[in-house]
Amino acid sequence: MEPTFDRSELTKDALTYHSGGRPGKIEVKPTKPYHTQRDLSLAYSPGVAQPCLEIQANPEDIYKYTAKGNLVAVISNGTAVLGLGNIGADAGKPVMEGKGLLFKIYADIDVFDIEINEKDPDKVIEIVKAISPTFGGINLEDIKAPECFYIEERLKEELNIPLMHDDQHGTAIITSAGLLNALEITGKSIDKVRVVVNGAGASAISCTSLYVQLGVKKENVLMFDSKGLIHNKRTDLNNQKLQFATHLPPCSLEEALVGADVFLGLSIAGALKKEWLKGMAHNPIVFALANPTPEIGYFEAKEIRPDTIIGTGRSDFPNQVNNVLGFPYIFRGALDVRASKINESMKLAAARALSLLAKEPVPDEVLMAYGLESLKFGLDYIIPKPTDPRLIERVAPAVAKAAIESGVAKVPITDWQTYIDNLQRRMGHSNPLIRHIRTRAQQYPQRILFAEAENYKILKAAEIVKAEGIAIPILMGNRVTINRVAKEHEINIDNLEIIDCRSDEECPRKEKMALALWKQRQRKGLTITQAIELMQQKNYFGSMLVNLGEADGMISGLTNTYPQTVRPALQVIGKKPEWSVVSGMYILSTIKGMLFFADTTVNMNPNVSQLVEITLQSAEAVRNFGYTPRVAIVSYSNYGSVKGRVPNLVQEAVAILHKNHPELIVDGDIQADFALNPAKLKEHFPFSKLAEKGANTLIFPYLTAANTAYKLVKELTDQDPIGPVLNGLNKSVHILQMGSTVSEIVNMATIAAVDSIWKKGLPAGNNDQILKRNERQLIDNQ
Repeated sequence: MEPTFDRSELTKDALTYHSGGRPGKIEVKPTKPYHTQRDLSLAYSPGVAQPCLEIQANPEDIYKYTAKGNLVAVISNGTAVLGLGNIGADAGKPVMEGKGLLFKIYADIDVFDIEINEKDPDKVIEIVKAISPTFGGINLEDIKAPECFYIEERLKEELNIPLMHDDQHGTAIITSAGLLNALEITGKSIDKVRVVVNGAGASAISCTSLYVQLGVKKENVLMFDSKGLIHNKRTDLNNQKLQFATHLPPCSLEEALVGADVFLGLSIAGALKKEWLKGMAHNPIVFALANPTPEIGYFEAKEIRPDTIIGTGRSDFPNQVNNVLGFPYIFRGALDVRASKINESMKLAAARALSLLAKEPVPDEVLMAYGLESLKFGLDYIIPKPTDPRLIERVAPAVAKAAIESGVAKVPITDWQTYIDNLQRRMGHSNPLIRHIRTRAQQYPQRILFAEAENYKILKAAEIVKAEGIAIPILMGNRVTINRVAKEHEINIDNLEIIDCRSDEECPRKEKMALALWKQRQRKGLTITQAIELMQQKNYFGSMLVNLGEADGMISGLTNTYPQTVRPALQVIGKKPEWSVVSGMYILSTIKGMLFFADTTVNMNPNVSQLVEITLQSAEAVRNFGYTPRVAIVSYSNYGSVKGRVPNLVQEAVAILHKNHPELIVDGDIQADFALNPAKLKEHFPFSKLAEKGANTLIFPYLTAANTAYKLVKELTDQDPIGPVLNGLNKSVHILQMGSTVSEIVNMATIAAVDSIWKKGLPAGNNDQILKRNERQLIDNQ
């Protein structure tokens, strides 16, 4: 049975996503200082005149003094938007913004989306040419056929910057990679296979043209449009279709498929019938790319022909044909050598790079992203996954090399390893930690209590957590209120357990748990009456559920203060036997890589032994997150340069750590800027254990400094922190910040799930690749 999705729920979420907060998906940010009058006089008049004059004297200096070299225009006239058709320039803008977002997050390319209210192709060409000096490249998007062919060809001839109509060429490049690999798996020769193409729009024409360049014989291609087979007797064909007109007698799609090796569908849902697939040659290769419902579904095809190699546009099936595998990296490579165009050699290079990448061992982080134990080259893996971090370092260099070799590059690259290192550094703003922990959680879904489930944000987060398979949510609160809020906001909580600790039906369980709590704390002043009263409170009741193993973890705190939330966990669950304290940690993704801050939430003024424990707890957590901890215990002093209580405290803690835990990379006392700057450390303190790579974990000797530091970094970098991660407890309980967003709640539920997994000692697989990549990212960013 093919998977389905709730369209009404998707519609609501999509509209909220686009309208919430600052409307849209992209913004412009300055890259130079602008805080002083001098800054402004350099940014604009009078200082700006100088680069203007330089560019006038040498036009190529526009790449030196402006953002042109990393700026792409995504241009559309809205005449063929997705599967929506001719909806106009305004209505197409969300798609163009989305394209800009993908350019940025996958290849660090800046984008202006430009929607042109013009359908006349010659006028479109005139407009694009007129604005082209602004851009380093142009991505044409959602322009209908046949006008798109004419527009692209004219602009390619008349402009000297890389330009591509992604609707045509993106799908062609990705499916070409898949075709090469499918043919290798089946042992078929590309010059002998018979190809049937259903659909004759821009993408179908481009795909078929690229297949021919790869070696498919034109005489072995049969193409169909809405009127049937494209053959040489028809008088209604444009030039693009004419090049694939067959001399064979007219036939139906069903007849054409008999004995065919390849089916390419860019048409409508259900166009490929099961019985027609049955008549194809052995090991048929099928690209069913109608969206969202393909010409034939994956399971439908496999049921009738298990030997089928099938790719679709769907992310929930193997072999997803997704243009994001191509366009960000193609433009990245083209921009980096200042290519004058994107030619066939560059497109073929991209296809071959994707083909080769699919044959390499798949990194653990990709497996975890899709909840897989293994994935290797074969029937269900002929195309790389979009989350593969190696894409930019494989495809962009291949495109750049092809541009150089084909003579269209103005700035050749000579040191390819440095170039690849720079590409990796560009992507330092991504957050691999979130992907890592989510996929880790999906391996062993844990039962996570959502203690404030009468709140809309908590319910929405629980819905997402369930839908993405991150955990099994258990909702705590009044059943009537929870169901009312869910109904009001159209949140799907079907089949989720709801527990109301104040309901009569929970009385037997409350009595059992009150007795257990009383026995646990009877020598700490707690009476049985008080224990019964505490079981009326969600945080005590929930903590007892976790402590007794009736849930694996809990998140709470959205509507309470931190002390109100953490106190029940400390009293009920308690610290792990080896610790005398618990501590809080926040995580931020920065240009220096992932940074871990502790203790940010619990211990006001830790003593020496507590500071040692906080350091060890944090290091253990950092290691669990897939990073090698490199710890700096910070101060206002550098290695005793200033005397005082805090430097002395830090020095004593570091001495104990060096003696008892020599394997841990830790140093201090050290100022924060030195801790993050290995070059400064090498110059002034070459003996430091952090001099080679710098710190990724910052331990603060008092809570005010830690809490202030992470919040300053958060505001100055506009990054959402992950946390607070509560370290040192026996079981997994984590505290939300008051006012957390839905996304932050989902992240904390994920933290609670993976913390439970870690505490249970469930196997994680081999994390070596993640550790090595994260370590390399830290070095590159510094």
